[in-house]
Amino acid sequence: MEIVSSLLDLRTARLSLDGTVGLVPTMGYLHEGHLSLVERAKAENRRVLVSIFVNPSQFGPSEDLSKYPRDLERDLSLLRPLGVDLVWTPTAEIMYPPGYQTWVEVEALSKGLEGAMRPGHFRGVGTVVAKLFNATQPDKAYFGQKDAQQVAVIRRMATDLNFPLEVIVCPTHREADGLAMSSRNVYLNVDERRAAVVLFRALSAAKELHEAGERDAERLRARMKETLAGEPLAQAQYVSCADYDSLEELDTVTGKALLSLAVYFGKTRLIDNFVLG
Repeated sequence: MEIVSSLLDLRTARLSLDGTVGLVPTMGYLHEGHLSLVERAKAENRRVLVSIFVNPSQFGPSEDLSKYPRDLERDLSLLRPLGVDLVWTPTAEIMYPPGYQTWVEVEALSKGLEGAMRPGHFRGVGTVVAKLFNATQPDKAYFGQKDAQQVAVIRRMATDLNFPLEVIVCPTHREADGLAMSSRNVYLNVDERRAAVVLFRALSAAKELHEAGERDAERLRARMKETLAGEPLAQAQYVSCADYDSLEELDTVTGKALLSLAVYFGKTRLIDNFVLG
């Protein structure tokens, strides 16, 4: 497994990768969800490239970039047994050199849900992923369904900017009790971790209602809110039942839809989602 940091070293190493290349972009502090993306990329490509970069441009002013968990040596030790060919660990100075002023923004898809709560977040995501695609030139890129709006933004960006690659969306990896795996889960104390499973319960309750024949989107949202309200430590920021492609809130579910929510447990903000249909 080759590990490079500079853009020049990346380009040199990339030239030596024969056959199809699968890219797994990460912000590090890897968990089983990330590793499942690597395994999928390995199964579908001759070579696998992983990027590790905590992207400052997707953090808002009130979000503490300095506290985001980092452990590069641990990450590398997890990647080595999986047969990863190349790991790129750029610095912020490499990705955003002095005088940097070029941004990629997917307008409509970035406005609601996470975009409404975290202004500028998806401008940072769109920009960094476009730069990763451009630098690494992959044939396929792998992302988790947990970050559903991010996936929608990236797919639209890749299409609009004519990137010659396929964006692969992989199922959310969960703990035994249903909590979606996330690097932010380490922030939860014991009581908050116990309470956090309410996200999975709320989504499951709405999904069960849908499977029973309910198509009124507001009733699905109400079922999620009711479930969250039963957990004192859960402070809901939003619940949503939206069109899967446009992410616009629905009145009636007639096709593929996205149930999603964002909830605070103390100072830790977690998101999750289910796809209907």
